[in-house]
Amino acid sequence: MIDSANVTTLMKTLADPTRRTVYERIIRKGEATVGELVKGSQVSQPAISQHLRALRDAGLVSEERKGRQVFYRPQPAGLTPLVDWIGHYNEFWRERFDRIEKLLKEMDQ
Repeated sequence: MIDSANVTTLMKTLADPTRRTVYERIIRKGEATVGELVKGSQVSQPAISQHLRALRDAGLVSEERKGRQVFYRPQPAGLTPLVDWIGHYNEFWRERFDRIEKLLKEMDQ
């Protein structure tokens, strides 16, 4: 069963383009600190921290403290509800396209 609340949370979280960029940078690097994410972006440290909090709350990243540094890592399992939802609609649309294809073939005959 698809958990629509989790799907909604993930979609809202990833709807923000800056947040998606932060998430993609973490995925590419494997892990990143706030300082690393601020470098090369035009986003302030407090804004990056807010985006990281949203990503963490959505289950898309985890954090690990090492001394004064906090490392953020992607959590692929966090995308599971969204992948499941997309998979559900993949089956839905595939069935519809198969019906259309069958109808078109019948019309040609």
